[in-house]
Amino acid sequence: MNDKKRIIFHIDVNSAFLSWEAAYRLQQGEKIDLREIPSVVGGSEESRHGIVLAKSILAKNHKIKTGEPLFTARQKCPELVVVPPRHNLYLQCSDSLVELLKDYTPVIQRYSIDECFLDFTNMEHIYPDIIKLANDIKERVKRKLGFTVNIGISNNKLLAKMASDFLKPDKVHTLFPKEIKSKMWPLPVEDLFFVGRATLPKLNKLNIFTIGDLANYDLNIIKNIFKSHGVMIWNYANGVDDSEVRKSNRVEVKSIGNSTTLPFDVKDKETAHKILLSLVETVGMRLRKSQNCCKLVSIYLRDSDFISYSHQIKLYCSMDSTKVIARICFQLFDERWKYRPLRSMGVSVSELCNNDFFQASIFDDPNLEKNRSIDNVMDIIRSKYGNNSIIRGTFLHSGLHPTTGGIESENYPVMSSIL
Repeated sequence: MNDKKRIIFHIDVNSAFLSWEAAYRLQQGEKIDLREIPSVVGGSEESRHGIVLAKSILAKNHKIKTGEPLFTARQKCPELVVVPPRHNLYLQCSDSLVELLKDYTPVIQRYSIDECFLDFTNMEHIYPDIIKLANDIKERVKRKLGFTVNIGISNNKLLAKMASDFLKPDKVHTLFPKEIKSKMWPLPVEDLFFVGRATLPKLNKLNIFTIGDLANYDLNIIKNIFKSHGVMIWNYANGVDDSEVRKSNRVEVKSIGNSTTLPFDVKDKETAHKILLSLVETVGMRLRKSQNCCKLVSIYLRDSDFISYSHQIKLYCSMDSTKVIARICFQLFDERWKYRPLRSMGVSVSELCNNDFFQASIFDDPNLEKNRSIDNVMDIIRSKYGNNSIIRGTFLHSGLHPTTGGIESENYPVMSSIL
């Protein structure tokens, strides 16, 4: 479809979890607005492994960042107010937002719990002034639901999402193709979807420091160095995106997990890593099948004394690669394991979003494209012939079930891919 004829909105709730928590508490009679004090929504503060899920502007002023441990956030701001997350409440708030948006267009894609794309293509006879429409929606959300949103407007999803990330909160921004040069090109190249931490220094070595630098660079050189990832981010820098707004008015899943109680105590790291890999095999397959990526990876451990503990990390970019998620789980395990025998283990991924803008984000490591192809082949084979029809070589003589972590004595066809 010609981008010039499309009108796409991206609606992003400002500091979603914190805003929803604050609005709910005010409705229940609380006098203090969490948005007006240094505050965060986060996990257990008793454990140094709880992380910041959302922060107020005043907390941000203390250089507190989403995803950092609560322990360090408290060090930055001793008077910080920490409230626990209530995901059922946040899902209800998200549902309320979507129900309100249905009054304007039937074509709504729920990109994540706090983001939506709306398609207003060929609706100019109903909404002749799209800027007024966006402001009307923004003000109605604030008046009726009690929280604020940013709205980005453009002719494709990428530019609409970029626009909604401009000055916050409670703003409407446009980023049409004619505005790319003035509004997007001066931005740091790391602000582009998806220029990750590994790609950034490589771009800087080419004297690419802004999105405009990338957009105007020789594509042949970019393609030679970064392969398909380079072509993707070069197109993004030039505002090229042809993905459609896929009608989806509800969040299908909030998290995906797998766990196992073992018939023996695990006492060594190597076996624990293999069990984690077997659990991630299933989690990764389900994640890709749902057409989602994750931004939060968690592990759960219970020792032989029935003492439970967990560890999690927020990712800098969304992910659905089995190999990457497994490596993250290994890291979490190595950081958290107390060297006590383990009787059960679990893996969970959450903060899910669909994979529209994911393709580029995984390619900071050149091997990830190959690994993702392997994932897809394994998914197809397992879908057709069963979960145990193909396994990684690391499970060949381990005695472990390749997708559950349990004991298994059968012989399976083996794919010689060892993590």
